[in-house]
Amino acid sequence: MLSPRRWTREPPVSSVTSYLGRRLCTRRPLMAVVIILIVCIVIQTFITHRTGHDRVNGLQHHYLTKQKLFNSLRTLIERPSPKALLARKPDLKSQQKNRTAYLHNEKPLDLTLSDETVLPHTDPMIEGMKVSPGETESINKPSPKLSHYFVPQSTWMSLFAETNQRITPSSPTWAYSETTCQPKSHIVFLKTHKTASSTILNILYRYGESRNLTFALPVKKHMQLFYPNYFAKHFVEGVMSHRVEEFHIMCNHMRFRKSEVAKVMPEDTFYFSILRHPVAMMESIYTYYKNAAIFRKSVSLDNLLDSCLTSYKPTLSKHNFAHNALAFDFGLNNNVAPNADDLEERASVAIAAIENDFHLILISEYFDESLILLKHALCWSLEDVLSFRLNSRSDKSRQPLLPNTAEKIKNWNALDWKIYLHFNATFWDKVERLVGEEQMKKEVNALRELRAKLAKICLKDGGAVDPSQLSDRKLKPYQSGKAVIQGYNLNPLTDNQTKQKCLRLITPELQYTKLLYSKQFPDLHY
Repeated sequence: MLSPRRWTREPPVSSVTSYLGRRLCTRRPLMAVVIILIVCIVIQTFITHRTGHDRVNGLQHHYLTKQKLFNSLRTLIERPSPKALLARKPDLKSQQKNRTAYLHNEKPLDLTLSDETVLPHTDPMIEGMKVSPGETESINKPSPKLSHYFVPQSTWMSLFAETNQRITPSSPTWAYSETTCQPKSHIVFLKTHKTASSTILNILYRYGESRNLTFALPVKKHMQLFYPNYFAKHFVEGVMSHRVEEFHIMCNHMRFRKSEVAKVMPEDTFYFSILRHPVAMMESIYTYYKNAAIFRKSVSLDNLLDSCLTSYKPTLSKHNFAHNALAFDFGLNNNVAPNADDLEERASVAIAAIENDFHLILISEYFDESLILLKHALCWSLEDVLSFRLNSRSDKSRQPLLPNTAEKIKNWNALDWKIYLHFNATFWDKVERLVGEEQMKKEVNALRELRAKLAKICLKDGGAVDPSQLSDRKLKPYQSGKAVIQGYNLNPLTDNQTKQKCLRLITPELQYTKLLYSKQFPDLHY
């Protein structure tokens, strides 16, 4: 065993014994290292077996590779004592318990409701127009009930799997849970026309103002982001002058173009919008924009629809309101002829584009349910989405439609109709997967109860009134066409904080936009 090169003569017995002793002593730590590595491999195998189901929930697993084995060996050799190393071994049961608790945080929401009955927050005219499963095979029936308020991370993330937003399993960006959900403040709301979007705008205005957030407001005190032009970043006050370092909320009317919006808003921005039944929407647009040339000459909506093929000119001002107005607002090509051969293909492309750019689409006919979904998506409270209806018409300016008129509208606006059908179906799928039918009912009832209580505190006579009955002319909403846009009178309130809260709830869109502009850019005078 001894090399002749190192021993030129027979070594002394004492030297050989000393050499063998040293070799054996140096091998003991190596043997201990090997044993410890074997134990680590067994532990790793045990963990992998016990947590295999976590792959479904998005947890990242760590497998023993050659590089990790080398690093582990080097770490073990550098450590002074195997006893100290064993003392530092993690509590595997505790780790597994914590990971399971993180993934399955299903604590129910405790909402105590009274027996007070509150009318639904919906448009009376379209109560009979709500889409039913029988109208098209693309409408899905509700999924099996879910009763938990908090959902696993993987379930919430699946809502956004269809978008181009890259979400890593370890990120809580879109997860909703009691411990990880953080309120979102980077928001883009595409404000569509005549869809209850003014009420959503008021919610965003109040949320942002109360937290000193910065709004992407139109330049030179315009009320819209130069609609109907495609949005461009220089439409926003403070962008070209670099007066604003960060924008939080963009929510004024625009024709959407994602590439330009992304130049203004942060990368983690949440995008959402709202749709309305095209029949009800068309009737509202016709009344509200009756002074526009495309509508002015027609004696009725039915008469307009009979002459659409000859009177509609896509290049003329405000003609976009007469044909697939929803698609136009989303920045899509709205000029799709009825019964076009490529209608299905173009509708599929339009739907895919909207799903790619937006995280959530609300439905006007189910406004309160939409607010609850929005509340979950933004990680806001119930009070944050509390609102009164704004920019709504009185009943005397509504026109009842004949069944054949409704069919004409759906045929003429076929692209909008297909878009609406798709998102109406996916809306209810999201309700079932993210909130659950029973929990949704509880939260909607809680929202309506809070709204009713707030109305008693804030509103004189408890509801909206015609503009001729408003006591404060500064709170008169903008009147357009033949629409009679209602407003609110405040109760006499002595507490200033309550008064300001109530005042913000009923401030019309134009007045509120001017107020925010003066607060955000007090030194600009155009």
